[in-house]
Amino acid sequence: MAERIKITLCFAPASQPILYALEVEEGTTIGQAIEMSGILQDAPEINLVTMPVGIYGKKKTLDTVLRARDRIEIYRPLIADPKDARRRRAKKA
Repeated sequence: MAERIKITLCFAPASQPILYALEVEEGTTIGQAIEMSGILQDAPEINLVTMPVGIYGKKKTLDTVLRARDRIEIYRPLIADPKDARRRRAKKA
């Protein structure tokens, strides 16, 4: 019998952030954990083809194997390019 590990899954849409605490079998991948969590039904705007995922701020692929206490993050697209926003702020100053 495979050992169980605790992980966290988070997604921050424009409205209320979504946070799940999950217990999965050792050897589970990011993609499998996302599917098991039910977040795709709760947040239909999530598109795993176009939205990157990561663990603690570092981009990972959906086939990355999880470790105990990992926090899976689903990243939404940027609203504005950070470099352009910085340039606009610099022009105002």
